[in-house]
Amino acid sequence: MDVNTRSLRFFIELAEQLNFTRASERLFISQPALSRRIRRLEEDLRTPLFERTGREVLLTAAGEAFLPLARQLIADWQAAQRSARLVAAARSRILRVGFEASGAGALATHAYTEFMRRHPGSSVEPKRFEWGGEVMALREGLVDVAFVWLPADTTGLHTEVVATERRMVGLAAGHPLAARDRVSILDLGDEPLMWTRRAPREWVDWWAVNPRPDGREPVWGPENDNVEEMLEHVASGVAICISPESMALHYGRPDLTWLPIEDVSPLRIAMCWPVGTTGRSVADFAAVVRHLSERA
Repeated sequence: MDVNTRSLRFFIELAEQLNFTRASERLFISQPALSRRIRRLEEDLRTPLFERTGREVLLTAAGEAFLPLARQLIADWQAAQRSARLVAAARSRILRVGFEASGAGALATHAYTEFMRRHPGSSVEPKRFEWGGEVMALREGLVDVAFVWLPADTTGLHTEVVATERRMVGLAAGHPLAARDRVSILDLGDEPLMWTRRAPREWVDWWAVNPRPDGREPVWGPENDNVEEMLEHVASGVAICISPESMALHYGRPDLTWLPIEDVSPLRIAMCWPVGTTGRSVADFAAVVRHLSERA
């Protein structure tokens, strides 16, 4: 019997939520698709994992026994991938650094340059991931170290905050608010807001400031899969976005206006790598980032 890791992830999420609606929302799949996956897994195992009684979902005794083993299988598979990829990268003297969108801004760019100056013969390979994807990339060994936008699930990762940035609102250049020099989050209450299914819900809500200080939920606008899609929607005037200050610099364009939001907490950017896998190149890169961060 072959079971892919996605089926195990779906089982784990449903076992933790014990609710098909919540689990499917967190997995960004439909409830029927989740039900089919779980049914197929139960058929492969030849035993029911859940009891379904009306609206209630409970783990069977078999499900309770299977849950910690499924978690361990996922962890072992991630460790196996990470080990193979780390060895391959180390032999080629390439340091793979994950980030999303504008990453850590100028700090990251300066760190790449300084690291290669200090270590001739080594190279840095920046790898961009879509919203929140750099954390999973670390766990699967696709990168050695990453700049992670918090909040994020950094369980099992060394996490070190190295920068903070103001949160900005991105508006179409002709938007009524564009003439201001700053805004309050309450000024944005009726504006459709860009969002994504690619990131965890907690991450989406933090960026959206959900709920708002007045208790209201944001007006959800179009979805996007990446920063380019997001900015096209914003520039066309159908929605706004909330992003870090470095994005205003890295993605400046004449049809967009960026304004600081004066009454929300700033973004914290962390340097992360898996606990217990710190190679020499990661340690050296971390030292460079710390030095530059302290100077800044």
